Amino acid sequence: MLHKIRPSTQKITSLLMLTLMLASVITGIASAQGDNPDGVSADDVNAIARQLFCPVCENTPLDVCPTQACAQWRAMIREKLVAGWSEDEIKQYFVDQYGARALSEPPLQGFNWLVYIVPPFLFVIGAYILYRGVRSWYQVDDDLDQSFTSEPIDDEYLARFEDQLDSSQK
Repeated sequence: MLHKIRPSTQKITSLLMLTLMLASVITGIASAQGDNPDGVSADDVNAIARQLFCPVCENTPLDVCPTQACAQWRAMIREKLVAGWSEDEIKQYFVDQYGARALSEPPLQGFNWLVYIVPPFLFVIGAYILYRGVRSWYQVDDDLDQSFTSEPIDDEYLARFEDQLDSSQK
């Protein structure tokens, strides 16, 4: 048995559904805006934090380190960005405060340039040594070839040997 819905109930239900859909759309738009009143996003902060190392944890980038010190550094980066500092100014600030070890990439000055030159140089030298070693493994030595070749066998000796073989097989 089907019940008929009164037109007034149907209007109220439709109005209620429309109100709920409108409220959910507005809420979605508001939550998509995020808590970013200063205009600096977490991506902006992490782009710089990725280029710095944690002062507490060894060899851990600042953007993924969970320590309180790193959270404070990220907050400081946000403050500097809000104040209008550029990325290079912020990195220089941390270098001035904590030294070049705070940077994920050492600057190209002093002996730091060796970090960029020595590994490729050693790689090329190692590849050359490996090439020479493999090439020498497959290279046939002429002296060895001559030592393994035998002199022609004397026909008289060969005839005697064959006679002995024939007599032993009989």
